[in-house]
Amino acid sequence: MKKRTFLKLSSVVLTGSLLPPMSSCKESKNTRNAAKELLSTKEFNWARNFEYSTQDFQYPKSTEQLKELVKEMKHLRALGTRHSFNRIADSTEHIVSLRELDKVISLDKEARTVTVEAGIRYGELAEYLHKEGYALHNLASLPHISVAGACATATHGSGVKNGNLSTEVVALELLTAAGETVQLSAEKDKETFYGAVVGLGALGVVTKLTLQIQPTFLVRQDVYRNMPLAQLKEHFEEVMSAGYSVSLFTNWANQNINQIWIKRRVEKGMMMKIPDTLFGSTLATKNLHPIEAISAEHCTEQQGVPGPWHERLPHFKMNFTPSSGEELQSEFFVPREKGIQAIQAMFQLADLITPHLLISEVRTIAADSFWMSPCYEQDSVALHFTWKQDWPAVSKVLPIIEEKLAPFQARPHWAKLFTMSPMRLQSLYKKLPDFKNLIKQYDPQGKFQNEFLEKNLYGV
Repeated sequence: MKKRTFLKLSSVVLTGSLLPPMSSCKESKNTRNAAKELLSTKEFNWARNFEYSTQDFQYPKSTEQLKELVKEMKHLRALGTRHSFNRIADSTEHIVSLRELDKVISLDKEARTVTVEAGIRYGELAEYLHKEGYALHNLASLPHISVAGACATATHGSGVKNGNLSTEVVALELLTAAGETVQLSAEKDKETFYGAVVGLGALGVVTKLTLQIQPTFLVRQDVYRNMPLAQLKEHFEEVMSAGYSVSLFTNWANQNINQIWIKRRVEKGMMMKIPDTLFGSTLATKNLHPIEAISAEHCTEQQGVPGPWHERLPHFKMNFTPSSGEELQSEFFVPREKGIQAIQAMFQLADLITPHLLISEVRTIAADSFWMSPCYEQDSVALHFTWKQDWPAVSKVLPIIEEKLAPFQARPHWAKLFTMSPMRLQSLYKKLPDFKNLIKQYDPQGKFQNEFLEKNLYGV
């Protein structure tokens, strides 16, 4: 039985146990059915830290059905795999889920592109591409997220030379508020294209994306443990450049980096000698979870065992869905040249952060050209926080973190938790006026607007 199903059934049983005795079995059965019906109408995000503001969810099975829904509805938001921790995809009226629009449309081997429906998840696409002999340049920590949702919010993987997932997009198809289909491409539409890819769902519903691909490749993953902060400070660029993709994990305690995950491309015929130590850290002798107290069975293979790109670049396996309902997430992007200073600033807040934290991850992302991307024209370091499920406590910590990171012009992840004022957030995006003009062009009546966008893009 799935965990979520178990929790729902447990809640029904608990609810029943608290009810007064019924006069007949029929009444008791009706009460249980009513409780089940009530539970089934509730819709939550992946982490279950909030319930959506509407229960009107639509699941179109074709772009034609989707187009009719967009024409018919006065206000709506499009939804991917529900992996947002804030209400960026919420609506008080209608939500259109793209989960049924999850097909590969075409593979162009000559152009090295693949065109997909918006709801396809990265893990499923990756398996298809690998079988065909191709790969994407990067993947996020979780392969369970949808392509359209990840690109719309500039979600990312890691690597000093790797852009976020939106940098794979070379063309997209968009349904506007009028129900009209718009085709945009990097080759033909230039500025408009760069405004639309990281579109925050504000311009319309993305129905298709064309992604750049490359020949498939192998990756090995090695993990080091316990690097002193002093060593990281002296060798930050060397550490973050030690592999194709590098992640640091820390709980900000004891001036220590708990783990360093290094993912290296393995080329044919290449001999690779991996050192036993790296700037004070030591090579792990077993597979590890980022939180060492948790079993590593759901994590992708480590110990230097080569494997296909899509089975190493994520931290977690596709066939194991990470537990939900037990965490909150925040993330802030700072210029890479300020990365080590920002890391040191977080260590200064260790006593405040650590009690409420599960783990933090630090990654690098290459600059891109997308107007609303946190990495717009800026090589970045991302400071990610996976919090315990305690919003009252986290909500008090976040303003202090944001104030500490303010000198570094830190930009929050669009789909994660932050408390930054709208005025401050808007000041971080110099192309925001152009983006607002694009919204006026494609959605003049605000069909795709919601409270999150109104506050953060237009609020003061």
